[in-house]
Amino acid sequence: MTAEGFLEGRRLQLARGVLLQCIMGGYPPARFYGSDDGDLALVPDSSQVYRLPWSKQPRAFAICDADELTGESSNLSTRGQLKAVIARYTALGLAPVVATELEFFIFAPNTDPTQPFQPPIGLDGRREDGQSAFSVSSNNGLRPFFNEVYECMAALGLPRDTFMHEMGVSQFEINLLHGDPLLLADQTFLFKHLLKEVALKHGLTAVCMAKPLAHTPGSSMHIHQSIVEIDTGNNVFSDKAGEPTPIFRHFIAGQQAGMADFTALFAPNVNSYQRLCHPFASPNNACWSHDNRAAGLRIPASSPVARRVENRLPGADANPYLAIAASLAAGLYGIENTLEPSEPIQGEFEVPDNLSLPCTLHAALERLKRSQLAKELFGKEFIEGYIASKSMELTSFYDEITPWERRVLAAQA
Repeated sequence: MTAEGFLEGRRLQLARGVLLQCIMGGYPPARFYGSDDGDLALVPDSSQVYRLPWSKQPRAFAICDADELTGESSNLSTRGQLKAVIARYTALGLAPVVATELEFFIFAPNTDPTQPFQPPIGLDGRREDGQSAFSVSSNNGLRPFFNEVYECMAALGLPRDTFMHEMGVSQFEINLLHGDPLLLADQTFLFKHLLKEVALKHGLTAVCMAKPLAHTPGSSMHIHQSIVEIDTGNNVFSDKAGEPTPIFRHFIAGQQAGMADFTALFAPNVNSYQRLCHPFASPNNACWSHDNRAAGLRIPASSPVARRVENRLPGADANPYLAIAASLAAGLYGIENTLEPSEPIQGEFEVPDNLSLPCTLHAALERLKRSQLAKELFGKEFIEGYIASKSMELTSFYDEITPWERRVLAAQA
């Protein structure tokens, strides 16, 4: 939209079906988004309008809500779904607080998708070989790129906590500062957009796939969650003596109750399960533990005021609005129904059958399809539309034959 049109308040409208557009560009049948495929209004959030610092031509970016023309939020909007979950907490005098940890890879341009990604050539003229995990100098070879990332974040007002090299080849992680869930979802979404745009300027490729490289750790989007009282700001997960509260247990139990049903919301792509089938530091279970990274729900070591629950299931490819909404909705379900969690696990452990999660997109979508809890929390229209879109993507994947199949199976009798 032109700047003049935006400043005049001109309404921008969008077909409802676009909210269910699949990643290949197609749409499920119109019955999933209203047979007329009528318009929605894109209503900009005035607190989320940004001048884009990486663009030579003056441009601005506005995060919008997708609302029905009658004024209410569209059920198909993931941002709207998150706002609805937050409102349910607000009605109880509570405010959830979240932080996201986003992992990503920086690669050289990849013009042939049949070939593996490669790390870029750094300032030293060499490609990283995977020996830089957690090194203080690990991003020096990409210093010009990261300097502009930092500068753009500052210009957009995106506060960052820590930035580090992760375990994979040319893999990095950013921790965003904790705060309001809607703000953190907006910031995570905006950071991913910033990352890709700045990478293109520097002749690089930023990749937020869950598992872009074989034999290499995948990329997650861990979600840290706590809840405070609106009136006092006190963390309701800790009592006055600093001990865990019943609400803390109920929140964990709700997460456990929803994780299997919501796996397709946390792990939305075929590639998501490549990350989860190698479960080191990317656990595909609903167990919980004190500071054990093999558990899907980890309680990090912290002071009572910072007691929180880390959901380690979502991948970097997850929609931040939907993943945060699903995680918080599950926790609230546990609080409202006073659910009790399983016993915490420590050390090496076997995952009980009732705490295992779907390990393929097909299985996750079938579980979501049967979930009354998902339809209760997000509405039948959203869940059925989401499944329809993701099923199209799965069918598209099955329409292709992979190099592994040609290499290994063609010679079989």
